[in-house]
Amino acid sequence: QVQLVQSGGGLVQAGGSLRLSCVASGSTFSTNAVAWYRQAPGKEREVVALITGGGSTGYADSVKGRFTIARDNAKNTVFLQMNSLKPEDTAVYYCRVSMRPVLGPNDYWGQGTQVTVSS
Repeated sequence: QVQLVQSGGGLVQAGGSLRLSCVASGSTFSTNAVAWYRQAPGKEREVVALITGGGSTGYADSVKGRFTIARDNAKNTVFLQMNSLKPEDTAVYYCRVSMRPVLGPNDYWGQGTQVTVSS
């Protein structure tokens, strides 16, 4: 089975940084699409960043210039580097891993990790 294990969340002051990790076990995803989502209290889940199997990246306007998605294929790990954090970044963050070069149905999801940014 494919399982995604997330780590790296926590509490940080505004302006600080965190790096989230998502490790896939049971499969490799060197050419697969991966994305990070977040869901804040009272809001719908939204995509934050993605990287396709071809290496193209995309970011939500709200995080562009502050967040960076990257992967370490040798370790089957995807990262979300979050800099200049703002209180509005507070949310539960989820990784999503596809078995194909683009996101689609039957993707795998991590368990989520809480990121809290204090003002």
